[in-house]
Amino acid sequence: MHSELTIAVLAGLGGMFGWGLADLFAKKTIDAIGDIVSLVWAHIFGTLLFFVLALYLVVIEGHVLHLPHTLLGWLGVIFFGVLQAFVYLFVYKGFGKGQVAVLNPLFASFSGITALGSIIVFGEMLTWHIGIALLILFIGLISMNVDREALRTNRLRLSAVPGFREVVFATGMAALWTLLWDRFIEGNDWLGYVVLMYTVMTIVILFVAQQQRITLKIQTPSMWKYLVIIGLCEVVAYAAISIGYEMTTKTSIIALISGAFSLPTICLARVFLKEKVTRLQTAGALLIILGIIVLSIS
Repeated sequence: MHSELTIAVLAGLGGMFGWGLADLFAKKTIDAIGDIVSLVWAHIFGTLLFFVLALYLVVIEGHVLHLPHTLLGWLGVIFFGVLQAFVYLFVYKGFGKGQVAVLNPLFASFSGITALGSIIVFGEMLTWHIGIALLILFIGLISMNVDREALRTNRLRLSAVPGFREVVFATGMAALWTLLWDRFIEGNDWLGYVVLMYTVMTIVILFVAQQQRITLKIQTPSMWKYLVIIGLCEVVAYAAISIGYEMTTKTSIIALISGAFSLPTICLARVFLKEKVTRLQTAGALLIILGIIVLSIS
């Protein structure tokens, strides 16, 4: 029988690698077809893949699919789908306006806010060594996303950086979504709830794109495979954290490890895209790995 801690670490790793790989492939699609178009198609494929996963688990594995059976449950699923859609839309809008190097550490902090909220608001119990491991993870997470030169240039006027307000909203909404999704899904069927939530999110993103009259036609056929991969990685991430939230009470651990999705993105971009990695990012990566190791041996 796996312990709660083991399940939480594995769930967090699933979220970290799922979102990290999705961001890596998004680097290829955004430059070619634009951020919103990438967002729409990746989520459409993610929704289709979630339905395929649900069909497989129900028909082949005998999983009993439980959907919300109350009006409050259905409203909850819709709320979380809409909220997460706006997290994506606001953070993309903010990054599109300003310097990602300055704004990314701000958005990355949402997992730390979630962990702190779980401990203070919901009384999540931690041992001292788990607390130290989470602190190491958070310091590493922020270090991975910091560009010292960009921050030095904007240190006295961060709030004036274009996109700052949008990313602040996205950060707050992401922390709220993560904290409440854990409570909402606890004791419920992760599969049915996450499929419905993700579907609502995709519908909202598609609706916003249509309202903005964004053309969704793909002129570069080679982009389709990357969009499918992004959708697949998103399915892995949302499935992993939802299983973790349903089966454990370790919200802070899942949130912080999954929130370190920049680790695989930056490391793999260094290998495959030949992007430079700063000393601070290297130190942050080592701290994240150290934090995960400490959690794993706890």
